[in-house]
Amino acid sequence: MEETIAAPSMSLWDLCLQGGWTMIPLALLLLLCIYVFVERAIAISRASHEDENFMKRIRGYLHEGETESALNLCYATPTPYARLIAKGISRIGRPMNDVLVAIENTGNLEIATLSRGLPWLATTAAGAPMIGFLGTVIGMVEAFYAIAQAGSSATIDSFASGIYAALVTTVAGLIVGIIALFAYNFLVARINKIMNRLEARTMDFMDLLNEPAA
Repeated sequence: MEETIAAPSMSLWDLCLQGGWTMIPLALLLLLCIYVFVERAIAISRASHEDENFMKRIRGYLHEGETESALNLCYATPTPYARLIAKGISRIGRPMNDVLVAIENTGNLEIATLSRGLPWLATTAAGAPMIGFLGTVIGMVEAFYAIAQAGSSATIDSFASGIYAALVTTVAGLIVGIIALFAYNFLVARINKIMNRLEARTMDFMDLLNEPAA
């Protein structure tokens, strides 16, 4: 009976080491991607909380002429839509168009704040695969150069080992890029929901200003 020879195993760490120096920026991009995603996910989750009675209380205060109480309620509610309404209340008495413009500008600033860090995710999603390809090309050049130097003594084993080592960076770059892409799209979808909610609250507030006092 012929004895089977087990193929040598390689750990994930050893495989990463085969990628060379290009694995370092990929690792840094992965850590940055994780940090931005977790930090922004927490911030967006806090911003998405909404008190269902908030607008009812604002309506009651404004109908009773208690503008200061309405502002205090907004200041005590640390959410984007509360800051939006606070800006609108502070502009009461001015033309409706001025009130609307002030609210829209505040909403744009809130969305920009929530979107902070997302360009890093987008850049990582596009750049990580390119860095991986760069590492592969560099590895291929080195492998072919080594084969050319070896001349007739070059073997298929040395050629194959150089190729798979070079391809490691492509795999790593694609993995980092895919993670960043999914993280980016997830956060953008959450921010879009908040943006739609802000637009709805803006319309509610503008309708409130046009309501006759009880």
